Amino acid sequence: MDLGISGKWALVCAASKGLGKGCAEALVGEGVSVVITARGAQALEATAEALRRANPAVEVRAVVGDITTPEGRSAALAACPRVDILVTNAAGPPTGDFRDWERATWIAALDANMLTPIELIKATVDAMMARGFGRIVNITSAAVKAPIDSLGLSSGARSGLTGFVAGLARQTVARNVTINNLLPGPFVTDRLAATMQGAAAASGLSVEELMARRALQNPARRFGQPAEFGAACAFLCSAQAGYINGQNLLMDGGAYPGTF
Repeated sequence: MDLGISGKWALVCAASKGLGKGCAEALVGEGVSVVITARGAQALEATAEALRRANPAVEVRAVVGDITTPEGRSAALAACPRVDILVTNAAGPPTGDFRDWERATWIAALDANMLTPIELIKATVDAMMARGFGRIVNITSAAVKAPIDSLGLSSGARSGLTGFVAGLARQTVARNVTINNLLPGPFVTDRLAATMQGAAAASGLSVEELMARRALQNPARRFGQPAEFGAACAFLCSAQAGYINGQNLLMDGGAYPGTF
């Protein structure tokens, strides 16, 4: 299927690896030029080079910086000639017990996983509506749908973003600007391995052994792959997805047991 977005420009945040990288790869494959951001220069440039090799017909710009800061956002936005597609993403906050989280910890989580996406949307959505096309996809978490106590910082902040998007999306869709959220469950990423390190140590298993066991507990009997996440993101960004708006697409292999 031709997704109808060749020639568009996308800003993809936290795209040097993991799910952000998967989204950038899928968009580049569809002929979209991209600005990718991340804090680590070496990994970011390696990803940028790989994207250029994958599709020499598009332009790939890499901007090193922290997207959760005003400076990082300004640099990323300045590098993009126009933002037709915005994929917001940022590293998740630490896991733990809410009793140990100070106010500053909460503020950092809100800044990264709620307020940063809102600031990026604020900076781009009006121009999208003026041009008559825009696709915004926020990478959030399955914990928004099925909260986990140790992920309280993440689910709390991302749930706030979800509520905000639900209202704004109804104001933009008449101008062909959609806003949706992608809710990943367990995917094969560095983040997954990091969150399992503590559990692995407590169980006496290696991270690899624990991940293999956890994968079998999923109805899909595996973890997700960033490429399939990216493909879903690319479809939400497509010309054909103009009637999908204000939605929360859960990608967890069927782990969530509910109907709604």
